[in-house]
Amino acid sequence: MQLGNLTLHFVNDGYIWLDGGGCFGLVPKVLWQKVVTPDEHNRLRMSTRCLYIESEGRRILVNTGPGRKLTDKQKRNWGLERPEGDLLDGLARLGVEPEDIDIVIATHLHSDHFGGATIWAGNGEAMPTFPRADFWVQRREWADARYPNERTRGTYLPENLLALEASGRLRLLDGDTAVTSEVRTVVTSGHTRAHQCVVLESEGQAAIYLSDLAPLAVNLERLVWIPAFDVDPLATLETKRRIRDWAFSAGLFLIFEHDSNLPLGRLRREEGKYRVEPAVIT
Repeated sequence: MQLGNLTLHFVNDGYIWLDGGGCFGLVPKVLWQKVVTPDEHNRLRMSTRCLYIESEGRRILVNTGPGRKLTDKQKRNWGLERPEGDLLDGLARLGVEPEDIDIVIATHLHSDHFGGATIWAGNGEAMPTFPRADFWVQRREWADARYPNERTRGTYLPENLLALEASGRLRLLDGDTAVTSEVRTVVTSGHTRAHQCVVLESEGQAAIYLSDLAPLAVNLERLVWIPAFDVDPLATLETKRRIRDWAFSAGLFLIFEHDSNLPLGRLRREEGKYRVEPAVIT
């Protein structure tokens, strides 16, 4: 699809099943199950929707999904499903090979979003999946991932990170950053200290890739529906308020990474309440 001069493609690395309580934090199940339906294990089916962008001659990938390094146990724990293959299969269908990617933007470094940045080499060590790409990450996010605490070390995995550091292709960002004149990152703290979203602007049209600022559309509609996974829920609350107000006033297209039912939407407001409606970029 085209957003102004930008070429965009959604490329899913598969579906994972996450605990519904984790997705909504303090919100009781009696409320959230009116909006989404869990399976018999109280889990929700979540996409791992990455974004491929062509902008000003650069081929850009936003996030990489869980990737191909998962053990059988990890696949079972996540309930990983790949009915249409993984990220690399999806890129191949577009005629894009790993060495064609110029830039990989990480919204953050949790393993369900960035595990695909590296792949096992023949010697059993991890190597960059995209050998020519520079990897753009917020500096504070990198620091938190390299030196995790007891809460975060289960998702900041060294096999996803160390090979990038050794490759010399790591670009650490200090705040909001222009990638091209049409693509930029904005820091959106809360889920992690330096989580970032990606804003796309071209020919009077604009979109934002929300990643884990709002995993599901309802997380954006209802400010206090904040996942238990967020390290600073009060920061999430204020960041969502700011981004939601801006997205509504500017008419932004909203790209959801984890919402398996709604990849693309737009906000409307009725009687003071926000709702995300499905949208199509034309």
